Amino acid sequence: MLAQPAAAVTAGSAAAIDPRHRPRALPLLARVEASRYGFGRRQDLVLAMINVMHLITGLELGGAERMLSHVVTRADRRCFHPIVVSMTGRGRIGAQIEAAGVAVRSLGLRRGVPDPRGITRLGRIVREFRPAVLQTWLYHADLLGLATRWFGPPRRLLWNLRCSDMADAVALVRILAKCSSMPDGVIVNSAAGQRYHMALGYRPRRWVAIPNGFDTGFFHPDTEARQRGRAALGIPMEAGAILLPARFHPMKDQANFLAAAARLASRAPEVHFALAGEGVGPSNCALSQAAHAHGLHSRIHLLGERDDLETLYPVFDIVSLSSAFGEGFPNVLGEAMACAVPCVATDVGDAAAIIADCGVTVPPRDPEALAAGWERLLALGVEGRRALGLRARRRIAEHYDLGRIVGCYETLFAEMAAADPGADRGIARRAAETER
Repeated sequence: MLAQPAAAVTAGSAAAIDPRHRPRALPLLARVEASRYGFGRRQDLVLAMINVMHLITGLELGGAERMLSHVVTRADRRCFHPIVVSMTGRGRIGAQIEAAGVAVRSLGLRRGVPDPRGITRLGRIVREFRPAVLQTWLYHADLLGLATRWFGPPRRLLWNLRCSDMADAVALVRILAKCSSMPDGVIVNSAAGQRYHMALGYRPRRWVAIPNGFDTGFFHPDTEARQRGRAALGIPMEAGAILLPARFHPMKDQANFLAAAARLASRAPEVHFALAGEGVGPSNCALSQAAHAHGLHSRIHLLGERDDLETLYPVFDIVSLSSAFGEGFPNVLGEAMACAVPCVATDVGDAAAIIADCGVTVPPRDPEALAAGWERLLALGVEGRRALGLRARRRIAEHYDLGRIVGCYETLFAEMAAADPGADRGIARRAAETER
C-alpha cells in the first residue's frame, strides 16, 4: 500500500489541500451579498484580478525558487495577477519568470548584510502593486514580509516553509517562531518541516499543507537523452551509473555519497558516479581531492550546476539523495521519479513518504547503508529497474501532479482574498446591477 502524500500526512494538524482533486476553474462571476462590499443590495459582481505578490530571498536555481516559478507562471491569468520580488538579484529563475510574462522586481540587497533600505524599497512596490495576498518564501523573506503590515491597506500574509532542521538558521527561526501568529497562515510542503517548526515554537493561526508538484510532461523517460548523455560522459551503456543532484553544502553531505561510492566501487568496479549542482564542478578542489582520496577519480563525474535536469536524470540508473539534515520535500526525488528513474535516499524530511515502495530509503550519515541501497537496485537488473521506475512515475502523477498543486495555491489565494475584502478595496467590483 502506498504511503500517503505529504499533503495528507499532516491533515490532523494542518489544513491539507488535497492535490489529487484540482479545483475547477475559479468563476469569473460570483453572486455575493453586495452589502459586504459597501453596496446596498444584491448585485452581480465580477471577481477582479487578485493581485498576489511573492517575496523571496533570491532567485538562483533551487527547489523553492523553481516551485515559486511554477506557481506564478502557471497561474490562471484570468483571475490572478502575480508579481515576484527578490530581496537580492533576479538570478536565473528570475529571468525565466520574466520570459513567461510575470513581472520581477529586485530590492538589491546583499546576502548577509542587513540593510534597512530594503523595507522602504519593498514599501514602494507594495504601494504600487497593492496586493491582496503577500506570499513569502524562505526565512528572511518571512521576516521582511511582516514589515508590509505598515504599508497601506490590510492584506493577507502567508509564510511558506520549505525545509526541516536547518542548523545554520536556528537563531532566525526562533525569532520567527515568536512572530508566527502574525501571518494569516503558514504553508508547509512536508510533514517533517511542520513537526520541526512546531517543536521550535511555531504557533500560526493556520497550517496549510501543500506538497511540491511535478510536470510529468516535462520530466519523462527519455531513451535518446540516456544514449546522448552516456556518450558525452564516457559512461558505457551497460555500466551502472548513479547521480547525486545537489548543491555543495554540508546539508547535502557529499562526503557520505563519496564514502558510499568507495564502498560500492570496491565490490562493483564498473559503476560510475556523478554529482551535479552549484559548487560541485571540477573547480571544487576539496571535492576533487576527496574523490581522489577514495580512489574514485577514474569513475567520478563532477558536472557542476545544470539547468537540463530533465535530460540528465534519464542518463542514470539511480538518482540518490545523501542529505544529513534539513530537507523538507526534496524536489530531486519527484523529478527523477517522474523520469522513471528509481531513487535511493537518506531518510530525511519526507523522503520516505515520497518514495514509498518505489525505491529505497536508508539512515542518514551511514555510507554502508547507502551503498547497500544502491546495490539492492542494481541487483534488479535493467528490466527490474525499469518496472520500478515506471511505478515511481505513476506515483508522482497520482499524488504530486503539478497542475493540481498549482490549483491548491490558487484555491488558497482566492480564499484568503475573499476572506479579507478590505485588502486593496478591489477584490470585487460592480459589473452590472440587476433588479431582484
